[in-house]
Amino acid sequence: MIEIKDYPYKPNEAEAEKASNAYLMSLVAIIAGLPLPIINLIATLIFFLNNLKSSGFVKWHCKQALFSQLGVFLMNSTAIVWGLSIVFKDNPLTNNYIAYVITVIIFNILELTGTIVAAIYTRKGQHVEWWFFGPMVNILQKQ
Repeated sequence: MIEIKDYPYKPNEAEAEKASNAYLMSLVAIIAGLPLPIINLIATLIFFLNNLKSSGFVKWHCKQALFSQLGVFLMNSTAIVWGLSIVFKDNPLTNNYIAYVITVIIFNILELTGTIVAAIYTRKGQHVEWWFFGPMVNILQKQ
């Protein structure tokens, strides 16, 4: 899920800390008692916008954190809307819904774990790429 790769240059201490903080933004919102995915997404987006003039290393990790939060937001929002339609519109509780909720829970656990691991390795100045979001950022970074 996570791979440590070489980056064209070695980031300095301040860059490594800023890049690590990009991942910590989502965790700060959880610690603050706001487990709503939109809060995590907004916090990560604000951090990204504040670091638009930072080095390529920092921007790369801000984008990866933002993409991962966007994925969590979309999956969790779908589960919430689907669940509300079951409760308020008399839609049946199906095996598909239960399977989707289990998938969302597993994805959230993996994303949380990946975020913590990425924050730790990035703080050490290592370049961490997630299996799905990292290639997306590489495509954007080349343009």
